[in-house]
Amino acid sequence: MTATAPAGLLALAEEAQDLLFREARTANTFTSEPVTDEQLRAVYELVKWAPTAMNAQPLRIVAVRGAAAKERLVPLMAEGNRAKTAAAPVSLIVAADEDFHEHMPVIWHNPDARDNLAASPGRAGMARFNATIQLGYLILGIRAAGLAAGPMAGFDAEAVEKEFLAAGNLRAIAVVNAGRPGPDAWFRRNRRLEFEQVVTVL
Repeated sequence: MTATAPAGLLALAEEAQDLLFREARTANTFTSEPVTDEQLRAVYELVKWAPTAMNAQPLRIVAVRGAAAKERLVPLMAEGNRAKTAAAPVSLIVAADEDFHEHMPVIWHNPDARDNLAASPGRAGMARFNATIQLGYLILGIRAAGLAAGPMAGFDAEAVEKEFLAAGNLRAIAVVNAGRPGPDAWFRRNRRLEFEQVVTVL
């Protein structure tokens, strides 16, 4: 059993630590209980405060919930991800907006940021890197809402972009199923690396 932090070293209450980290699991089945627009908004209003370089916030989300939209998404998932995507109350297509720089005059204090980034060859990489950071926070936000998240990278990204992200500036990085966990939702819990295996203190 992996050791937990000694009492008092973390500001987050034990119950919240369990909800967000220790007891949280990736769900592979879901109940039919819906995930409402209000819940999705509450999750976003929390995770929008996550840090990104230059406050760029390139994360974009398409919430796929209706039956017709699910029928378009499910065949684009890897075979092992199709049944759980079909069953999930909502599937979130998580994308990186390569044109995030257009919002810089509103979200960043340097008036030259938009023009500088427009000419930057690294803008697409910056979008993907920071949207991936936001993806991690999105998973925590879903857990904070009392829901289970099922993040997946197994899907045809090009096809998903063509079908759901037709603007051309969005790059799909993940699909996250969300909802209340159903029967037999969890795989066997795998071990985690210990502090000494990961952290080098100099």
